[in-house]
Amino acid sequence: MLYYFFRFLGNFGIPGSGMWSYISFRSLLAFILALLISAWFGARFIKYMHRHHISETQRDASIDPYGVKKKGVPSMGGIIIIVSMLVPVLLLGRLRNIYLLLMIGTTVWLGMLGFADDYIKIFRHNKEGLSGWVKIAGQFILGLVVGLTLYLSPDAVIRENVEVVRNGQVTYVAHKSQEQKSTMTTIPFVKGNDFDYSSLFGWLGPYKQAAGWIFFVFITVLVVMAVSNGANLDDGMDGMAAGNSAFIGIALGVLAYVSSHIQMAGYLNIMYIPGTQELVVFASAFVGALIGFLWYNAYPAQVFMGDTGSLAIGGIIGVLAIIIHKELLLPLLCGIFFVESLSVILQRFYYKAGKRKGKKQRIFKRTPIHDNFRVLNSQLDSDCTYVFPNWPRKCFHESKIVTRFWIVTLILAAATIITLKIR
Repeated sequence: MLYYFFRFLGNFGIPGSGMWSYISFRSLLAFILALLISAWFGARFIKYMHRHHISETQRDASIDPYGVKKKGVPSMGGIIIIVSMLVPVLLLGRLRNIYLLLMIGTTVWLGMLGFADDYIKIFRHNKEGLSGWVKIAGQFILGLVVGLTLYLSPDAVIRENVEVVRNGQVTYVAHKSQEQKSTMTTIPFVKGNDFDYSSLFGWLGPYKQAAGWIFFVFITVLVVMAVSNGANLDDGMDGMAAGNSAFIGIALGVLAYVSSHIQMAGYLNIMYIPGTQELVVFASAFVGALIGFLWYNAYPAQVFMGDTGSLAIGGIIGVLAIIIHKELLLPLLCGIFFVESLSVILQRFYYKAGKRKGKKQRIFKRTPIHDNFRVLNSQLDSDCTYVFPNWPRKCFHESKIVTRFWIVTLILAAATIITLKIR
């Protein structure tokens, strides 16, 4: 809103109005504003939840070897993140931008889905919350809408790089090509780092492009589901999901910026995507809201984000990566989310396989994998066999586990950005 207001003032030569056209200015302002709103609103939200006795009831201190008590801590803190993020975006973003509208829609949709789950858990005292199939259906609908919008919208276009030889040196120039709809995506560690999904369907002849778009929509749905659920599983310790997601948000903001900058896109030999500069504003607000939320969510937590926050955070990361055609970098960037999800899947399949044979068996002491590091051997089920009963050999405090997971995510985020040059 303010962007359009100051652009209007610029027509009258008002000093300073031109600053609002700079992405760097609006992004930094969005970051600061989101952080301040999160810190201010968070304190009032926590007081409100305490005053009305709306708090977490499902946390069990018995699973923590240090006896950390988490019952009575307010949940639904994702509301703090969503409000703190959307206010700066609505104030500072260009609201006619199709990509920004998709990100706002993603935030609201998955925020409402997570809120419904938290509401059932807290107010109806049903620890199961929403049915898993309802969550999957909500994520499926979002992925379908995002994929089809990117397919049908005339504003969702890219410009491929064109190889140009100058003085015997090969360079890539993005502005030499024409804007086009494309199912191209970026793949890491190869020289020609663009891959077209439609190339998988060359055997369909004239229908290969249509098949490519169908496959792209399928990939979009898969990414939204995988990352959203991965972030949800990662939200099990104080500050874990918020800190990891902040580092991931910074990396995605960098990728969105270089994708929107025609000279940088040409220099890095990545596709130029007009309009994605607004995603930098969104990513800045996203990171600012998460850091502000960490003020209250860091150990010992005064508030939990709940599914209201974790589902929305995962969806935001997935959709943002899809929009800038960097979804194949997510296994590296979101490596923590991937490992958390994989640990749960493996544990469940292994347990069920043993149950069919009349055995009680597990791979890890506990999943998601971050819980495996805070279990004493005395807490293990004596009737159960474990593949890794002595890993790790000692129990770690929650704050140490969270900090080390943050460090791993920071390294993965840096490695993801580096892939733009390592080929």
